[in-house]
Amino acid sequence: MRINPKYPITLVLLAIIVIGVAAIAPPKEIKHAYANKFVNLKVLPQNISDTLLYQIMKKDFNVALGVKCNYCHAENKDSTDLDFPSDAKDEKNIARGMMRMEIGINENYFKIKLSMVGDQALAVTCITCHNGKAFPDNYATISTKK
Repeated sequence: MRINPKYPITLVLLAIIVIGVAAIAPPKEIKHAYANKFVNLKVLPQNISDTLLYQIMKKDFNVALGVKCNYCHAENKDSTDLDFPSDAKDEKNIARGMMRMEIGINENYFKIKLSMVGDQALAVTCITCHNGKAFPDNYATISTKK
């Protein structure tokens, strides 16, 4: 019996489409120790969803700055997990200041009212200056000006 060559090609294309849709679908609710009980959020809303927080951290921070979670979040003393509420690392407070700056720029210069980090409508985001690097290209120039 001879197999019509259209069937394997159709199956492969269908598999690629299914995998592609699964890859771009928004993540399911993230379950972790702080699920829906986030503490020490000072810029992001206290009632933020697990999914939105995860997307902001992965999209806005990990991608825009080219860093992993442990860049801003300290290690937990009692386990190998990260201590997300901890303010032990200065980078976390710097990130908060950058988020406030981003919101201010979008509200004051682009008139995007009630803007929030992670909002798709923002004109200026982390990646605008960082371009996938922890420090923007002009960081040395800015930080050394007196």
